[in-house]
Amino acid sequence: MNIRSLTRGDGVVIGAAVLLFIASFLDLTGGPDCSGPYAKFCEAQDYSSSNAWDALSTLMSMYLAGVIGAAIVVISRALPQPRKVAGLDLGQFGVALTIFAAWTAFWSIIDANSAGAGLIIGLIAALILAAGAVAGPLVPALKPALIGAPKPQAAPYGAGPNPGYGYPGAQQQAGGYGYPGGQQQPQAGQTHGQQVPAEATAGGATGATPAAGTAPEFAPFWFAVPVARPLYGEDGSPSPIAELAPGTWYLAVEQRGQALIAQTQDGRRGVLQDTTGIQRG
Repeated sequence: MNIRSLTRGDGVVIGAAVLLFIASFLDLTGGPDCSGPYAKFCEAQDYSSSNAWDALSTLMSMYLAGVIGAAIVVISRALPQPRKVAGLDLGQFGVALTIFAAWTAFWSIIDANSAGAGLIIGLIAALILAAGAVAGPLVPALKPALIGAPKPQAAPYGAGPNPGYGYPGAQQQAGGYGYPGGQQQPQAGQTHGQQVPAEATAGGATGATPAAGTAPEFAPFWFAVPVARPLYGEDGSPSPIAELAPGTWYLAVEQRGQALIAQTQDGRRGVLQDTTGIQRG
């Protein structure tokens, strides 16, 4: 679970759920007017009001349904892979619960003779909760990350331990393909010091560019994304298999057009379709 993948919309959902839970402890109905000449009648009657915890049906169908729905929505968006419940994505199931809670809150306050603070605040919180759950993935203002990740800092090459090829701060192997100032590897059947034929390279004696018509070899590199971005399966499935989060380095192992084949830290590989603004290590 990656909390850095949570968005502002998820923050709205969390805040509304907390407000809805607090409202469950407030009075569901308002008390009568006991001022002036009506005070003597109130003294003879017990007008103490009850909250949602005294009415199990209201508690489960409105307050706890909304809180549980919010928890499901937040957890589903923090998971690396979507989960399904009864054929529905876990997030869709949570959104349905929040809408049900708002629907119940609306008709509960309509049916009440004298709505108390618990019903009024509960209705407001349930409406905000349902709106946040539905609009979170759709409204651009709610899509930015809730927790801003620190921008990754690439250490100078050669500094620190050697965690692997291409990792920021790792010692690069001199003489490899494309390494600045490195010696090019001799081709098969060619002894050390023998000159490469002119037709094998483009650029004459420099030997720095591949032959005409030959695609340059892809060198793996580490990168970080500026915002959370989905990683899709290599089989072309429309559902993402993971989400790349800011502040984490990922390894690009292959390039397909404008997309990259990226590998996560747990070894999963997928297609990163949006490569704009990525930071190379």
